[in-house]
Amino acid sequence: MFHKARLKLTAWYLLIIMAISIAFSFFIYSGAQREFNRLLQIEKTHLESDSGQVRVRFLPNGTVIADSATVDTDVVSEARTRVLIALVDVNVIILILSALAGYFLAGQTLKPIQEMLDEQHRFITDASHELNTPITSLKTAIEVNLRNKNLTAKKAKEVLESNLEEVNNLQALSADLIKLTQYQKPNGNFYRTNISLREVLQDALEKVSIMAQQKKINIEIIVPKISIFADKKSMTEVFVILLDNAIKYSPEKKSVTINAKKTENKVIISVSDNGVGIPKEDLPFIFDRFFRADKSRTKQEIPGYGLGLSIAKKIVALHNGVITAESNLNEGTTFIVVLPEDTAK
Repeated sequence: MFHKARLKLTAWYLLIIMAISIAFSFFIYSGAQREFNRLLQIEKTHLESDSGQVRVRFLPNGTVIADSATVDTDVVSEARTRVLIALVDVNVIILILSALAGYFLAGQTLKPIQEMLDEQHRFITDASHELNTPITSLKTAIEVNLRNKNLTAKKAKEVLESNLEEVNNLQALSADLIKLTQYQKPNGNFYRTNISLREVLQDALEKVSIMAQQKKINIEIIVPKISIFADKKSMTEVFVILLDNAIKYSPEKKSVTINAKKTENKVIISVSDNGVGIPKEDLPFIFDRFFRADKSRTKQEIPGYGLGLSIAKKIVALHNGVITAESNLNEGTTFIVVLPEDTAK
């Protein structure tokens, strides 16, 4: 599809450029034609005034020829032909160069559109795949129990509880997909203002406090007084995701530490845990949608669909920052958020 569109766009580029080139060539040739006619008229006028005189011509071999003064129209005709040939040659060169340049520019023009559509296609494919699993589970459970003639109230309640869990998973997945779609927009619907980094981290901590208490994980915030120019809601979401991730992949009674410092041109915030870590081969992919390394990191079943880190990366990118991860297997993981100077105030 894009190859055909590229060829069509190249053809339009070529048509426009050649129309302009031919038009200029026409004007140049018309101007040259008028100039030749003017010179012929001047020459004719001079000859008429010099009527009866003899013109002497010197040939290359030294021969001298005397003849009556006449207008040499062959020279003018040859000059016109040369101008016409030169213009044709120039237009052929322009045609070739324009075709090559137009094909290249068409590719560059369509590249962002192609990348966007490819991204959209991958998003739909990934989302469909992830949605299919809980939906299939729900459908299977319902069909099996509907065919069960000996279904008891107790068993029916268990089925409903299991289905409710799957519905909750679907709800969480759809919410994450909506967030990811929202943050795909260029501005992300942000409202940026000067906010306290400690306040953002405290809000994030409150949202994950119950989970941390259940696993008896202590979260320590070591952050000086720093203000950042950011969207408070979305930036809080980033640290909720990072803290949630740290708690999920940490054994009980461990600790999570948040550090921050401000340099001359950036703010660096790190979230470190003492969990199971991430294998080096998985690190380049942890910010990809739906990527999960559960089997490599822990034997426990970890809830989630692998969208959190992808959402965090989008939010940080919309704040012109970067997020990276450092990890040692069975020792822990540190996520580092770097915000640029224009974000830090």
